[in-house]
Amino acid sequence: MKFGIFLAPFHRVGENPTLALKRDMQLVEHLDALGYDEVWVGEHHSFGREIIADPMLFIAAAAQRTRRIMLGTGVTSLPYHHPFMVADRLLQLDHMTEGRAMLGCGPGVLTSDAYMLGIDPLTQRRRMDESLGAIMQLLRSRKPVTAESDWFTMREARLQLANFSTPHAPVSVAASFTPAGPMAAGKHGTGLLSVAGASHEAFERTWGWVEEAAAESGHAVRREDWKVVVPVHLADTKQEAIADCREGFLKQAYFGDRGSEGQGFPAPFAGGAFTIEEAVEKGSLIVGTPDDAIVALETIQERSGGIGGILIGAHEWASTEKTLRSYELWMRYVAPRFQGQISVIEDNRDWIEQNLTQVFGKTAAAQVKAFSDAGKELPPDVKQQMDAMRKAREAATARAE
Repeated sequence: MKFGIFLAPFHRVGENPTLALKRDMQLVEHLDALGYDEVWVGEHHSFGREIIADPMLFIAAAAQRTRRIMLGTGVTSLPYHHPFMVADRLLQLDHMTEGRAMLGCGPGVLTSDAYMLGIDPLTQRRRMDESLGAIMQLLRSRKPVTAESDWFTMREARLQLANFSTPHAPVSVAASFTPAGPMAAGKHGTGLLSVAGASHEAFERTWGWVEEAAAESGHAVRREDWKVVVPVHLADTKQEAIADCREGFLKQAYFGDRGSEGQGFPAPFAGGAFTIEEAVEKGSLIVGTPDDAIVALETIQERSGGIGGILIGAHEWASTEKTLRSYELWMRYVAPRFQGQISVIEDNRDWIEQNLTQVFGKTAAAQVKAFSDAGKELPPDVKQQMDAMRKAREAATARAE
């Protein structure tokens, strides 16, 4: 499985936006050092909470500060841009990042953006589908593409560079609760970003919608390209994790920077919950210990039938120090469980413990011989240590039997 974050980002109104953007960049550097696989960066133009207007600009800067992490737009709102420009800029990033760029696509989640651009929200999904079709043609072939709709025209368009990535930079479509996103992913043969989490009732039908549309279009799709976004905060105990987030949850993003509990907008990433406890109860969040996260992820895997990865919905409910530690706890204890790293180590440990006498049985004799060969007397404390080790081996062997 792959692990990363979905960086909208969410920041509180009333703080220094320059520092917030710097903190976002520092987070990406931190995740790269920890070994996370992906970062998806959002595009928004209004409402004052999600303040990255051009994720490709952010990605270009982040690519210079990181080593291996994949960097995607999460997501580019296709109705706001000419599809040729989106494809051409993605191709440039593909080369500049040497294959670490990804394109996430969506219709645009904030209708306030569409309002200011003079776009009818009822046309956004259609426009996204039209744009994505043109973009995929441009990426998959160097044959001229001619296309015309009521909002863009392409005349014998072709990209002037070959793809750096093979066959092209990864492309994914964002999905919430409706079939629109999954069916667009299947229709165009792309990956899928389930940005509304895994706790809603439609989640179990999501991949079925992808496969249905893929079968109709003749495109191949892979479950490993399906990523699910879930907000996470981990600590040493569940009580500590909830306490870390309680106040910040009430003030974060769309929710309560103007008011208190029960006022403002219910957090869209928390199933409409008004408290952190309610959100955890609904299963909209993973807040607790690494063991709690492992159980939650196993449940998501079971309900989905198999996904390719989890994207942690980035937030700042806790202090920066505790937030960074949460990301570290995930990579230390949760991620390796789903990447085949822990079982091999545990099997090796268990085999050694079950065969202590066979493996270490001659250790004491070898040590005695070393003193004897050197013509030295065995010190009493070394003898005591050897006797203690012998008794420990015998006890461990008895337990194993």
